[in-house]
Amino acid sequence: MQTYDLAPGHRISRVIKGGWQLAGGHGEINRETVIEDMIAFADAGITTFDCADIYTGVEALIGAFRTEYGRVRGAEALNRIKVHTKFVPDLGKLATLSKADVAAAIETSLSRLGMEQLNLVQFHWWDYEIDRQVEVATWLADLRREGKIANIGGTNFDTVQMNRILDAGVPLVSMQVQYSLIDDRPSRSMVEAAMAAGISLLCYGSVGGGLFSERSLGAPEPQAPFENRSLVKYKLIVDEFGGWALFQDLLEVLADIAARHDSDIASIASRAVLERPGVAAVIVGARNRAHLERNLAIPDIALSEQDFAGINAVLARANQVPGDVYSLERDRNGKHGAVMKYNLNKEGH
Repeated sequence: MQTYDLAPGHRISRVIKGGWQLAGGHGEINRETVIEDMIAFADAGITTFDCADIYTGVEALIGAFRTEYGRVRGAEALNRIKVHTKFVPDLGKLATLSKADVAAAIETSLSRLGMEQLNLVQFHWWDYEIDRQVEVATWLADLRREGKIANIGGTNFDTVQMNRILDAGVPLVSMQVQYSLIDDRPSRSMVEAAMAAGISLLCYGSVGGGLFSERSLGAPEPQAPFENRSLVKYKLIVDEFGGWALFQDLLEVLADIAARHDSDIASIASRAVLERPGVAAVIVGARNRAHLERNLAIPDIALSEQDFAGINAVLARANQVPGDVYSLERDRNGKHGAVMKYNLNKEGH
């Protein structure tokens, strides 16, 4: 597995195992099996795990995995494991959030994960109208100086807000963004600004919640009710991109490329994102080991000029998803924003 140095002492695998699908709403979870799966990923070279304080139970699951992994593989192997969590204060708490609240949230993550220092905390802020995001980011920087946090990143900030946080002296090392063949919003201004500041992009959504798949190829357009909120979210992006028929054209091209590389549609879609400037890693939402072999192969797929020509011919006919990173989703009255849940960080989560 290819690796990438996100920061000094912080080496990640270029494919990151996502954790959102282990949270509530994605089916039953067998704790023992989940831990075995994580061990298999880590042993295979996918040594970086993404989670969040709002992913119900996931930090605790990763904490249990870390304990077991250290026991069976030893301290040196455990040190290679990097956990990326998130600090996502509830929308309803943004106006009253205190420095003590932030410190308490970080202590909760430390406790769940069984760590003395968090490897990476990715900060999210729901509402720019409640203009305290820069202030709160500086509190995270204070916690970093105290040794509670090794590195600070952001998630879903737009370019202007990212630069404001940087200008306040907060040493961001990464930004987690939605980035895929059908959603190129980060390429407009974020990539250039991030690269200039030494910030690397960690990308989710490269497989569109599973829509980039053989199962979707030739399938009728999905209709509500959808299986989960993730599918609603990414189907809306397909609509912005140009609709289901154009998306089918893209899937056909990706299937042809996959056949040439003995791969699959999802892996080719992720590899294409990994190729883009400023991208350190793609986050793959693997529920279990079923696709581990394919996930491992993603960074080593050598896409050719012919492959990219085929992809770009379809993209040239598409609409651009409007706005900067996450701007559509920030409109809570719009169809994209209506998918989100804004107050998940309640007691017990």
